[in-house]
Amino acid sequence: MKMLKTLSIAAGLAALPMMGLAQDAEVPAAVPTDVVWILNSVLFLVGGFLVFWMAAGFAMLEAGLVRSKNVTMQLTKNIALFSLASVFYYLIGYNLMYPLGDWAIEGYFSALFPAVAVLEGVGVGADAVDDYSYASTGSDFFFQLMFCAATASIVSGALAERIKLWPFLIFTVILTSIIYPLQASWKWGGGFLDEMGFLDFAGSTVVH
Repeated sequence: MKMLKTLSIAAGLAALPMMGLAQDAEVPAAVPTDVVWILNSVLFLVGGFLVFWMAAGFAMLEAGLVRSKNVTMQLTKNIALFSLASVFYYLIGYNLMYPLGDWAIEGYFSALFPAVAVLEGVGVGADAVDDYSYASTGSDFFFQLMFCAATASIVSGALAERIKLWPFLIFTVILTSIIYPLQASWKWGGGFLDEMGFLDFAGSTVVH
């Protein structure tokens, strides 16, 4: 009796793999392209908000490090650099970072300055403004703008009480419109570092 029970269990265990092999595997459903686009866009926005608050933290840190008479000036620098970065990164920096064809805003600025940004989709041409396999162009611009402004904010802390307001603002314009976008394009814009297989962890190399 005991031998029969043992043989029955052994036969049952031997049959389990056969039962598993006999079943047809279910093909996983593909994620809709618009869902990928929406989720990527939301993640860009959330990441941009977090970087924005990081810059606010930089401002509080710098305000606590300087003398009390310079707190107002330091906070003014941080607000001004975000304002300047928003304007000049849009006008010039974004498409220096992602060189994608015609650089113009509705054609108005192309005759005066050929490197004025149009918010085209990253990695696509002008004929496909929003690439549904990537993310919303506006969300990507916001995310990259926050990184650009945060870079200027780091410089603001390094130069606290060491530079006057107007020279710093002039430097901020140059940094956010030319210096940062050009060196960031080496990796994120498909430049020579990207072609060499360079890996950047969360913007640590590009920003710092």
